[in-house]
Amino acid sequence: MTYKSPLSGLCLGLLVASLATPPSFAQSKTSPVDTSKSAAAAPKKPSIADKVKSSRKEDGLFTLYQDTVTGSVQMYIRKDQLNKPFVYQSFSMNGPTTLFLNQSMHRSNFVFKMKKAYDKVEFQLVNTNFYYDPNNAVSKTDGVDISEAVFFSDKPSAEDENGYLIAVDGLMLSDKLDPVKPTTPPGMPPGAMFNLGGLNPTKSKYYKISAYPTNTAIQVDLAYDNPMPFNGGGKDITDARYVRVRMQHTFIEMPKNDFRARLEDPRIGYFSEEVNDQTSLSATPYRDRIHRWNLKKKDPNAAISEPVEPIVWYVENTTPVEYRQTIIEAGLKWNEAFEKAGFKNAVVMKMQPDDATWDPGDVQYNVIRWVASATPSYGAIGPSFVNPVTGQILGADITVEWASGSYSPVLEDLLSNNGAAFNNQAIDNHFHPDGARCTMAAELKAQFVAGATFVEAGNASPAEVSEMHKQFLYYLILHEMGHTLGLNHNMKSSQLWSPAEINNKSLTRQYGQLGSVMDYPAINVALDKSQQGDYYTTKPGPYDLWAIEYGYVETTPENEKATLDKILARSTDPKLAFGNDADDMRSPGKAIDPRVMINDLTNDAVAYAEDRYKLVNNIMPKLKAKYSKPGQSYAELRARYGTLVGQRNSMTQVVSRYIGGVYVDRSFADQNSSTKPFTPVPYELQKKAMTVLTKYVFAPDAFKADESLYPYLQMQRRGFNFMSGTEDPKITGNFAAHGGGAIMHILHPTTLQRITNSRLYGNKYTAAEVVGDLTKAIFAADLAGNVNVYRQYLQNEYVRQLAAIPGSTMYDSVSKGVAIYNLKKIRQQLAAAVVGDEETKAHRANIVFTIDKALAVK
Repeated sequence: MTYKSPLSGLCLGLLVASLATPPSFAQSKTSPVDTSKSAAAAPKKPSIADKVKSSRKEDGLFTLYQDTVTGSVQMYIRKDQLNKPFVYQSFSMNGPTTLFLNQSMHRSNFVFKMKKAYDKVEFQLVNTNFYYDPNNAVSKTDGVDISEAVFFSDKPSAEDENGYLIAVDGLMLSDKLDPVKPTTPPGMPPGAMFNLGGLNPTKSKYYKISAYPTNTAIQVDLAYDNPMPFNGGGKDITDARYVRVRMQHTFIEMPKNDFRARLEDPRIGYFSEEVNDQTSLSATPYRDRIHRWNLKKKDPNAAISEPVEPIVWYVENTTPVEYRQTIIEAGLKWNEAFEKAGFKNAVVMKMQPDDATWDPGDVQYNVIRWVASATPSYGAIGPSFVNPVTGQILGADITVEWASGSYSPVLEDLLSNNGAAFNNQAIDNHFHPDGARCTMAAELKAQFVAGATFVEAGNASPAEVSEMHKQFLYYLILHEMGHTLGLNHNMKSSQLWSPAEINNKSLTRQYGQLGSVMDYPAINVALDKSQQGDYYTTKPGPYDLWAIEYGYVETTPENEKATLDKILARSTDPKLAFGNDADDMRSPGKAIDPRVMINDLTNDAVAYAEDRYKLVNNIMPKLKAKYSKPGQSYAELRARYGTLVGQRNSMTQVVSRYIGGVYVDRSFADQNSSTKPFTPVPYELQKKAMTVLTKYVFAPDAFKADESLYPYLQMQRRGFNFMSGTEDPKITGNFAAHGGGAIMHILHPTTLQRITNSRLYGNKYTAAEVVGDLTKAIFAADLAGNVNVYRQYLQNEYVRQLAAIPGSTMYDSVSKGVAIYNLKKIRQQLAAAVVGDEETKAHRANIVFTIDKALAVK
């Protein structure tokens, strides 16, 4: 809009007045007096100096003025900043951990513009989801049928020839930029989730404002009031009625460089910005841009060159001294991958000095932070934030949660003691930019504690446990730093070596123990101690080197396609196998390829899982002697037991996924892969998985090794912590969950239908045979005698799930027929079974009742 002088309105008023006055010489003598009165009557607009005279000034990308009396903030927007894109990134800096408002959590990331609309300045979101080829006539429709989103609008409080002064309390002390308060999931009862209540702007305030040449950061304390909270939250909630959440709003100048977006490819795993090409007729009109740093060679002609600007990391001075060197070494390991892309010393690791004057919250610094949350909710995170237009990574943080508590002197102050939870499963997760939950630190922690239990109970030396911990920390930092480089998860990479090769250090230390550090692997503990190799990999694997080469190799517009196609053509190499969260099978019925799984290891995961079952059963009888210590309760024994039960559950998930599984190959047609896109898991391997489950999960003696521990699984009393329930261990609940988890996946409607669908392209293990084998595994062993407690729970759970199939609309007719057939078979078998004791009779009567109800037998 054309700039208008503040006096323009006054001049117009004078002109109108003069036209209304009859031309008279006598009157013309008095006109100067009349004009003076008119001018005096017009209110003088306050200047910017008037508006900021009681404020302190912060110069930067956007100059800020904070009133020293009220704390209110005004932002000066230059006219040359209007209609230009800027990047917004929010961070939570302090808040309830149960709502994932921990320090340095990366949240909203978008592009916005400011526009002058008559007498107001509007803040508007920029839609970056579409691309239009400028050479295509359809590009003239750019912006058509795309709704605008104005998230803030206000009149300037003052202006000058260069810009406008805007009061921004209504923007900053609100949830317009980032909706802080999470919505309660549908159907969740009141009190099930901690609720912040309502935002109270009058109690909200600014904590810190900082303006830098290329970014402006504003930290605010948002006050939430909840007069009648149903849920008091955890120990970090001082008073559930009054909670303050600290947020950081960061406004970043759009980078001015020659960075070129690189397109995503489904054969390799980068976080990306999804972009649809509206001018393409392709079946896949995608121009998704991967997240990557702007690395440029100092010497473009050199095969390997240092970058103009390396990726510099600072280890925050809150990090325990004894871990600092390990963290620095782990970070530098990524330089091996960047050498494949043509860069030397691409990653630089530094230690933040104790007298550093800069703030780790400044987005100009990439910091590995160490925090001590009252209720650790993620363990470690490694997010980055980007320019959504190009995918260029602008900054990153890694946060490691220090967790108080210990499992042993060697582990003291390292891991949180979640022993109070019987199954030792913490709700540790966070969300990466693609929305996928990352539970890496929690999974890694659980695996590490299990590994420590295995070796400690086997009388390992403290040095062995310390080495295990060092490898654990290496892997944690390698994984999280991989995320900050743009890589998402690769749950298929644990298939790199065979069970015979996994402990061969000459292989694993040269190439890596895994194809990628972006996996969630089982900790490698050998059943035979004399064969023990590394517990974790301590270097990026073959896939990581390949992925970094794709993301960061320098190209020109002329050679880019040929260069990248040559790299991608290697995707059929088994060492470069890739599958991420969208492909993994951790949840029942989800995905199809059992090799894309967490907590597994080797290219024969079923055999490896069988060894882990044996290892758990060997260690269980040793726990009481090892962890019943003078001067302490049985809390540690209980925690260690829960850890090993968790190992069993993990192996059960891994093995069950091979039943009804389908291998996936994502190579493109021109790669001439020797495998088809979909290949059912071989019949023999599916049968082997069922045999392993039958022996180690469904058998009457599956938990025999645990029996001596049951009377000692006691929580430590603390104050009145048993007020909400009894303290005895709820062992039978674990029985139902253990076998029930495998049953839930195999009988899932998606799994059963896939078993039948895949019969059309090679699967030989029919739904009838699968469910028949389950029925035999769960009932046959005790038809001639009494049914023990474990099998009672297992059989009831199986029949309950089977009985739900006939009346459900989620199952196909084949699955319903198989379910009905097996329900009738079970009923017939129980009718012919040897009569047992009274408990067995009652149990079987209940089973028959459930079956009759399902089949509507009169």
